[in-house]
Amino acid sequence: MEIKTEILIHSTPEKVWSILTDFDKYPEWNPFIKYIQGEVKEGNQIKVKIEPEDEKGMKFQSKVLSFQKNRELKWIGRLLFPGIFDGEHQFLLIDNGNNTTTLKHNEKFKGILKGLLNLEKTKKGFESMNIKLKELAESNG
Repeated sequence: MEIKTEILIHSTPEKVWSILTDFDKYPEWNPFIKYIQGEVKEGNQIKVKIEPEDEKGMKFQSKVLSFQKNRELKWIGRLLFPGIFDGEHQFLLIDNGNNTTTLKHNEKFKGILKGLLNLEKTKKGFESMNIKLKELAESNG
């Protein structure tokens, strides 16, 4: 199972990245990921809380798989232990070379409980986060 979303942002990858990786400000703007705690660097464990609209939030222990400045942030989150419910979450920034950035926001799901996931609501959460990130990156603030 996989969710794939994409949005064109009229801003540089550097500005998009600075917002995306300012985890302390997530509660102020992010409608989907309520927090990321811990030192985000490759190999480190972090805590991620997601909260799709009108749903109870879920907290995941996650391992950072990739942290490439202005390019990619990827982690794998697990519920309890591997094989129950695993989600490999990715943000990929593509520099279009014309002061625009394409954000690809994806997740692959595996595990015996993956069928319980509401894909439609989760995708809607990804898209709402993408729109808010676009609004912030395109603003002059």
